[in-house]
Amino acid sequence: MARRKKGRDISGWLVVDKPTGMSSSAVVNKAKWAFDANKAGHAGTLDPEATGVLAIAFGEATKTIPYVTDALKAYEFTVRLGQATNTDDMEGEVTRHSGLRPDDDEIRSALVQFVGNIRQVPPQFSAVKVEGQRAYKLARDGDTLELSARDLWVESLKFINRPDPDHVTLEMVCGKGGYVRAIARDLGLALGCYGHVRSLRRIWSGPFDANGGIGVTTLDELGRTEALDQYLMPLETGLADLPELPVSAESAARLRNGNAAMVLHSDLEYGDEAWASYNGKAVAIGIYRAGELHPIRVFALPS
Repeated sequence: MARRKKGRDISGWLVVDKPTGMSSSAVVNKAKWAFDANKAGHAGTLDPEATGVLAIAFGEATKTIPYVTDALKAYEFTVRLGQATNTDDMEGEVTRHSGLRPDDDEIRSALVQFVGNIRQVPPQFSAVKVEGQRAYKLARDGDTLELSARDLWVESLKFINRPDPDHVTLEMVCGKGGYVRAIARDLGLALGCYGHVRSLRRIWSGPFDANGGIGVTTLDELGRTEALDQYLMPLETGLADLPELPVSAESAARLRNGNAAMVLHSDLEYGDEAWASYNGKAVAIGIYRAGELHPIRVFALPS
């Protein structure tokens, strides 16, 4: 006999304004408890000391996580100049010092090299895997790792302000897989003065904005009550970057059964990815081919 799932069978997105000092996993677990949900996941880890948008998906919305993870994200962060740390943030041990302090124009000029398609080496203390183990676990054991550079798209990197000679605040919009700590480290090296992240906030991620996020305190106060459901956004929110294709009831049924189906008029190119909707609700995500959508992810009927 199959085991009965624990929790409510709910679907949708929740934006939490993550506080400092909590891991992303801890926030997801609290949200799962608060909604009494049987399934939850998040779209993009934040370091424990970082704050801002943590987008959490419940139920069928977890199938849309890759589309939020792949979307552009924006960060506001402050770089401490004159010091390098072994973690590339304020939590680590200071490993190098410099008395050099570049002026504002020098910093603005240096930012240009970090825009566009760049190659970035992850921090020693990161979640990338090295021979099957997480880099941060090896780094904690004192190992110095040779991590491979990775491609990163940086849409923009802007100078926001200079609170004092030792700090500069920046805003970066980038694609999937970017390490803000690596940007701070490499900027410090480019300027010849070293640097690490002093504070970090994700201000938006794909369709989700920190201004619309709820706090962990609200999860505690309203947990396991219907009042919390008002903060839940439809799963379709996670598909904002994909074109929508309305379909008929017959096509919706075919798609939900895993079969290709005709879609209404579309100007999509052959091979484009899109999502099908019936009466405004997501039916499936698929590949468009000559008037048909071939499903790759199918959504259960809303309860």
